Amino acid sequence: MKNLLRPAQLIPVLLLLALAVLPPIATAMDDNFWVAFFARVLVYAIAASALNIALGFGGLVSLGHALFIGIGMYSVSLPAFYGVSSGWVHLAACVLVCALVGGFTGLISLRTSGIAFIMITLAFAQMGYFVIVSLKQYGGDDGMGIATASEFFGLQLNTPMAVYYCAWVVLVALTYWVLRLRASPFGMALRAGRQNARRVMSVGLALQRYQLAAYTLSAVLCGVAGMLLANLNAYASPSSMAWTVSGELIVMVVLGGLGSVFGPFLGALAFLGTEEVLKAATEHWMAVFGLAILAVAMLGKTGLAGWLQNRSAKEGKA
Repeated sequence: MKNLLRPAQLIPVLLLLALAVLPPIATAMDDNFWVAFFARVLVYAIAASALNIALGFGGLVSLGHALFIGIGMYSVSLPAFYGVSSGWVHLAACVLVCALVGGFTGLISLRTSGIAFIMITLAFAQMGYFVIVSLKQYGGDDGMGIATASEFFGLQLNTPMAVYYCAWVVLVALTYWVLRLRASPFGMALRAGRQNARRVMSVGLALQRYQLAAYTLSAVLCGVAGMLLANLNAYASPSSMAWTVSGELIVMVVLGGLGSVFGPFLGALAFLGTEEVLKAATEHWMAVFGLAILAVAMLGKTGLAGWLQNRSAKEGKA
């Protein structure tokens, strides 16, 4: 209980609780922009948390996770194109395809390491992008609108409010699961492999199998984020598979804190929040934003979660 009262844990929990009550307040103020904006933050926090399993725990720097976001989006749009509105069908298609593609691409990519791994994951994402662009009957480069949103237990994700609360529940459940995963033997083996792969393999652990499992889990969870994003936008586009989307997810994870539990959520909130503020302040916001990210990366290598953890440690000594 004492640990929960420290800033490193207390502040993210309070932020999540504050986000739980934001939609009614925004509705009362007749300002639905914030509901749509923070729904996007929650969705990207889910995707960043998914990437954190591969990158933060396993040390797998992937520039191809946008592929799985795209698969998740088209798992909604393609069935909806044929009149299938069942969210369970969308979810089953998303999980199955992401697991198969993630397992296949991960198996090939893990035969390499370092820069080669990064480039292979990027190549797979670009392949997915060009496959979707070539499907002219499904919109091709222009993407496709989603006429029928996913439906679960009679609830349609056809409004920002519905997507918001669905994403909030998924993020809270995922954060708790990642907390347990981090302390599990699987999570500890992954984190140890990131620090010293040879030493982990020397004690008889098949590290590559752990990494493949982490990569595949990460792919599936990114696909779920893509499903929610498709319902939020009522639109699926090949641009969701662009390498820049993968780069943004990496920045969110690093900004929040590699390998931390709450880091991806804090990183997504800081990244998208700062982007929105700078867009309103100047038309040259990209240049300012880039310098801000560079400064955070140089001065705070442990990210926002690490900064809060250091504050907690100082208060504990005081």
